[in-house]
Amino acid sequence: MKKLILGFAFASTLIFSSCQDKDPSPDTNALEKEALEGYSELVYANYSDSYTAAKTMSDKIDAFLAAPSATTLKAAQESWKLARVPYGQTEAFRFYGGPIDGDNGPESYINGWPLDESYIDYVEGNATAGIINDATTYPTISKDVLVDLNEKNSETSLSTGWHAIEFLLWGQDLNPNGPGQRAFTDYTTAPNAARRTQYLKAVTELLLDNLAEVRDAWKPGATYRQEFTETADTQEMLSNVFRGLAALSKGELAGERMAVALANQDQEDEHSCFSDNTHMDIAMNFQGIKNVYTGRYSALDGTVQAGTSLSDLVKSVSSEKDKAIQDQLAATTTAVDAVVAAAPFDKLILNDSNQKITKAIDALRQLSDKIIDGAFALGIQVNGEV
Repeated sequence: MKKLILGFAFASTLIFSSCQDKDPSPDTNALEKEALEGYSELVYANYSDSYTAAKTMSDKIDAFLAAPSATTLKAAQESWKLARVPYGQTEAFRFYGGPIDGDNGPESYINGWPLDESYIDYVEGNATAGIINDATTYPTISKDVLVDLNEKNSETSLSTGWHAIEFLLWGQDLNPNGPGQRAFTDYTTAPNAARRTQYLKAVTELLLDNLAEVRDAWKPGATYRQEFTETADTQEMLSNVFRGLAALSKGELAGERMAVALANQDQEDEHSCFSDNTHMDIAMNFQGIKNVYTGRYSALDGTVQAGTSLSDLVKSVSSEKDKAIQDQLAATTTAVDAVVAAAPFDKLILNDSNQKITKAIDALRQLSDKIIDGAFALGIQVNGEV
């Protein structure tokens, strides 16, 4: 069973007040609105790509379930990893109560983690564990049922999302030299194979529904996007954007997703432990931060470039602060690339003698602080735990 990871002590609450008492000039205000519009374009493009890639994954999973074999299972697994590339970058749009993780947002159904495997299916030492193997308590497996069961007992009793799909494709990672080794026969001759098929199909369809919901909230003309770019307080929205980047960089990515696993030296604490894809999660989460600050996203159908980026905005008031952020982005790129090159992550946390993870954690923490400094230069208050 995975452990519930509590907030790390080093995740700090940073509250900066404005260094400017006067209202922004009309030119500054216009630039800020342009930056919000550019951000919205990137968000919509990234969520659109995430949905598209997840739909391709869904098609591969359907093909696997229609004709289970080692080959079709491998194709489904590869499609999951490919779909995580655009989704991982969308994590930069979280942590401020937007459509993904507001009061009614679907984030807990999409990317909830850590996951108690035994809540879903059999695990080592318990062949009858999980919803799949308990037809008496759970006679029907459907999207609605999985939604009702998600986090029913605790934050780790997750029944939906990317990592539920990952577990159903790979199984537990009991292999010290690679990912989980679930056999395709789990969907043919194994006990409850039909229910496992129903579960995988339902949880994948639910992920698509939830991704479409978030994507559509950022569609041009959608209510949330209009409020975000046109009617809401501009500096408050920019505060949210900066907070999202700072929180992902320090408290979430450097903290919960890297430092906890390193401190515990336990693969159960890594983000994508079943597939051994954690190194790519780290890389894509960081890429999302770079995308937002520089206003540039490499979409599936071409590059999306914001007309005005956060970098442009910070540079307009302090070229020194912008350069500090850009330099730290470059330093963090080097540090994160070193972690990726040393994959798999579960082996690296057992022997970080070259301090690859430690250096990446430190670089991400420094990046968060410099991003906050950039907001401060704009007179923008960034509140909350980052």
